[in-house]
Amino acid sequence: MLEIENVTQILRDNGFKVTPQRLAVYEALAATEMHPNAEMLYNILQPQYPTMSLATVYKTMDIFAGIGLVQILNTGEDSFRYDANTSSHPHIKCICCNKVADIFDIDDEPLIKAAQEKTGFQLTGRQIYFYGKCPRCQKISPDTH
Repeated sequence: MLEIENVTQILRDNGFKVTPQRLAVYEALAATEMHPNAEMLYNILQPQYPTMSLATVYKTMDIFAGIGLVQILNTGEDSFRYDANTSSHPHIKCICCNKVADIFDIDDEPLIKAAQEKTGFQLTGRQIYFYGKCPRCQKISPDTH
């Protein structure tokens, strides 16, 4: 995650206004590991920014994704989730409670190499998702799903 001064500079460098709402959206996303969607971010920000609309959050996330400030996650839900950590890393989603978490320190180079060799594609990016049952949900209902 970037310092707010860096976010400000990146916005300016890309021709976007630096507004308190945009900075608040980035700070809220950077402060959580829950990989929220736009509505979750909106709900987090509502107490401090009661006049901010959900549309503002969506537009801000589109801008941030376009200039590389956030990563868009498509975990198979009705809405995208976002990650302020733009480094290339896999994610895992609980099929019961929908929690999404980062996975770091996994060597996926063999998988990337195999994908390139099998398809002839020169990969320019990747997103890897794993699905399963988180430890909390395993304790609550060990035999379902």
